[in-house]
Amino acid sequence: MKISHNSSLKKYNTFGIDVKAKTFISVETVDDLKSVLQNTYARDLFILGGGSNMLLTRDIDSTVLHINLKGRQVISETENEVFIEINAGENWHEIVLWTLENNWGGFENLSLIPGNIGTAPIQNIGAYGTEIKDTLVSVKTIDVQTLQIKEFSNEACNFAYRDSIFKNELKGKHIIISVTFKLTKNKHLVRTNYGTIAHELKEMGITEASIKDVSNAVIKIRSEKLPNPEELGNSGSFFKNPIIKSDHLIKLKDLYPNIPSYEVGENEFKIPAGWLIEHAGLKGYREGDAGVHQKQALVLVNYGAATGNEILNLAKKVQQEVYEKYQIALQPEVNIF
Repeated sequence: MKISHNSSLKKYNTFGIDVKAKTFISVETVDDLKSVLQNTYARDLFILGGGSNMLLTRDIDSTVLHINLKGRQVISETENEVFIEINAGENWHEIVLWTLENNWGGFENLSLIPGNIGTAPIQNIGAYGTEIKDTLVSVKTIDVQTLQIKEFSNEACNFAYRDSIFKNELKGKHIIISVTFKLTKNKHLVRTNYGTIAHELKEMGITEASIKDVSNAVIKIRSEKLPNPEELGNSGSFFKNPIIKSDHLIKLKDLYPNIPSYEVGENEFKIPAGWLIEHAGLKGYREGDAGVHQKQALVLVNYGAATGNEILNLAKKVQQEVYEKYQIALQPEVNIF
């Protein structure tokens, strides 16, 4: 367990916002985590994982608890499947690479997503036609009041688009300590029909793609479109892709015939938020060191010295401009503090 005071959180959030924590505790074992919870009221804790899906707008005048639990193991396996348990503090992309080294399928479309394992179920992270719920078996947590370990099945997690029970009813009540997944060992379901994966594979001269090929294609696409948080502060997609009704879409298509849409349910269509922002004229827009990324309008960036409030004000401007043009209310995907 590591404890410090008046500590900068700049290196603990991918936006690179320089705010301070009154007290900072990093725990590396479940026993350490229990010890902190025994001695500190849960309501006085600010839980921090990989810092990849948050925007900090102020100093944290409480104890920041950094979940740094490491470890990975194979629970069981059959001829066709493998069950793995990963602790919350492991880096997501490093685990993706580990599964690919073992030729285990299921994570390849989620390559290069920033953040840690423990925060992935909260957001039900997804990309290129897959979500974490597709391979997740269960989530193990600790109840911050009783200190009891509890396991949630996939169904009990109440997964939805960028949503879960941990983001709603259980927010602040449970801390994720590990996640168990079921991956394929052979007969992999290779998904190449979403976004530009198929085009990228064709450019690479690949006709029969392996899971490693798909991962390489996704990494190439993301690297070209999305900034590396280590080089340019950002939290990936800042807004959720909005879902609208068919009558709204019909009206928009009369005005904007090229607006893309994807049917997601009866009378419901998902619209790419990046397209809306770009065609509202905001791609590359900048206010000081807070900006809309030049290559991907869905990403807000910190060019160096932006404060969290400056990023937030830019986000509000984007929301206002998009609503005025399309009557669509964009919702943040990141958590704002």
